[in-house]
Amino acid sequence: MARYVAPVQGKVGQIIDVIVLLIMAIGALYIPLWLGLAGSAKTPQPIENPTWETLGQNPAMVEQWQKLGYADPASAAELITARFDYSFSIGALVVMIVVIVGYYAILLRFSEKEYRDVIAEKFGE
Repeated sequence: MARYVAPVQGKVGQIIDVIVLLIMAIGALYIPLWLGLAGSAKTPQPIENPTWETLGQNPAMVEQWQKLGYADPASAAELITARFDYSFSIGALVVMIVVIVGYYAILLRFSEKEYRDVIAEKFGE
């Protein structure tokens, strides 16, 4: 039985692969920002002249804020009052499900084709 030798990819193909992967990675990180889907922290109504008491902080919490470099309650007010928005849209959920299932189907189809090619190359039809 002959030893299997995998096909060799050329330098141009490797460069194109790297560029495509780089574009996909940057796109996966940038597109949610561009569409406004990232950054779930929302600040409710700002508090006028905040104090540690109006922000609901006890002395132990104030001490920890000061250790972090927030001596003034106004500088920490935005962090303390930020609340997370857990809402989502059904449309976005459906799109995500379709993308994941579609990716899985394409992956299975290409894997099956390549698997059959390798078996045919190694063992014949």
